[in-house]
Amino acid sequence: MLPRLLPFVSLLLLTSAAFSQTADPKPLIDQAVAAVGGKDKLLTLFRIGETYHFGSNPEPDAGKKRSSRTSVLQPPEFWWIGTKERADEPAKFDVWAWTLGVLVDAKTKVEVLPDLTDEGKTHFGLRVSETITPAMDLYFDKTTSLLARIDWRSDFYRFSDYREHDGVQYAAKTIIFKKVGGKPWFFHDVTSVERLKELPAGLVKAVPAKP
Repeated sequence: MLPRLLPFVSLLLLTSAAFSQTADPKPLIDQAVAAVGGKDKLLTLFRIGETYHFGSNPEPDAGKKRSSRTSVLQPPEFWWIGTKERADEPAKFDVWAWTLGVLVDAKTKVEVLPDLTDEGKTHFGLRVSETITPAMDLYFDKTTSLLARIDWRSDFYRFSDYREHDGVQYAAKTIIFKKVGGKPWFFHDVTSVERLKELPAGLVKAVPAKP
């Protein structure tokens, strides 16, 4: 039976690859960006309050508390925690994708992915590369067009609890899972967002992160 199925599996893979290479991503990019408020409303320089913890459960073990911090971000180049810039930190690219900034960067290559069903919902997918290495897969809820999931390197991220600040929608909750085994290992909440017009005093720009 298996040998008979191999040609069909190969055909399916080739069809998916051809679809990704030929489908025009612009309508889906426009749809995703419009869903959060439009290109002019995307977060580019901003401050966030955060709580987070590492572990496999949504809340820390008994007797422990979530950590908290305040960050200033200008993704994908800069991320300050307090006055310390995080330099060559890959998570800067996670945040850039979270803001959808990567989709509107002229240097980003965007390809359409086959739909993905995750937690009972169907998502359309976009693969971004050249400004991010390795390529990152972004999946958007087909009903709302909001970012629902990112697959990158050895992890996948699920986003929820959308909120609004100054005309832009953002996911307040993120859970990161290992692709191998599918277990969660990091829980993160954005507790506040503030759009900034200029870099706060005392923050120094380090060498930008490499994609």
